[in-house]
Amino acid sequence: MKRDYLLAYQGHLERLAQILSLRPQNQLLYLQALTHRSFPGDHPDWPYGDNERLEFLGDAVLSAVISHLLFERYGQKFREGELTKMRAWLVNEERLARVAEKLGLPELILLGEGEKRTQGHKKFSILAGTLEALLAAIYLDLGYEQVFKFIKRTFSRLLPHAPKGLISDYKTVLQEYTQGLFKQAPVYEIIKEAGPEHAKVFWAVVRLGKEELARGKGRSKKAAEQEAARKALKILEEKYGKIDYQPPKTRNR
Repeated sequence: MKRDYLLAYQGHLERLAQILSLRPQNQLLYLQALTHRSFPGDHPDWPYGDNERLEFLGDAVLSAVISHLLFERYGQKFREGELTKMRAWLVNEERLARVAEKLGLPELILLGEGEKRTQGHKKFSILAGTLEALLAAIYLDLGYEQVFKFIKRTFSRLLPHAPKGLISDYKTVLQEYTQGLFKQAPVYEIIKEAGPEHAKVFWAVVRLGKEELARGKGRSKKAAEQEAARKALKILEEKYGKIDYQPPKTRNR
C-alpha cells in the first residue's frame, strides 16, 4: 500500500526535489511533510499520517538556524531583545507563507476536499506549516548541515531586511507617542471585512478620544490595525514632530 501511494505521488516528489535543489533519501518523510491533516480524513488507508508533528520540529529547526544567521550578521550590533524581534519578523506566519508561495509549494500540498473547496493552498497557516514540516523532513533525512544551507539560501534576500522587525510594531510606537504627547492611548476598531474565508481583507480605524486619526487595511485584523497605526504615526509626526522610537543600534561597552 505504501509503495502504491509513493508511486501515485512520484510527480509531487520529483517536483519537490527540484524546488529544494536536494536529493531526498527518505521520500516518505517528504510525502508526509506535504500532507495536511485534512487529507488523511478523506483517505482512510493513507499510511503516512499528516505533517503536524514535523511542523513542530521544523519550527524549532528554523528558529535555530535563523538565530545563528542573525547572530553572525548582527550579533555585534544589536542586543539580544532586538535580535529576538528580528527573528520574529523573519519567521512570522505571513512571511513563511510568502516564502512557501515563492518556492511553489501551494500546488504540491495534499489537502482534503473541504480544504480544496476553500482554497486551503492559499491559507497562510497551511503554507507556513507545510514549509516548517519540509524543513523537519530535510533535517531528519539529510542532517543539520543540509537544512542549514537550504534555510540560508532561501532566506538570503530577507536577512538584510530583518532590522525592520525593530520598528514594525507601529501600535506600540503610536501608543508611546500619544501617551507622551497627549496622555492618552489610541483605540482601534475593525470597521469592515470582506472577501472569501481564505483571503479576507479587514479595515481598521484608530482613534484618539473622539478624533479619528487614520484607517488601514490588511489580510488580518492585526495587520489592518498596524497599518492604521503606521498612517496615524506619520500624520502626527508631520504635525507635532518625530520622536526617537528606534531601538539603539550598538551595545553599551
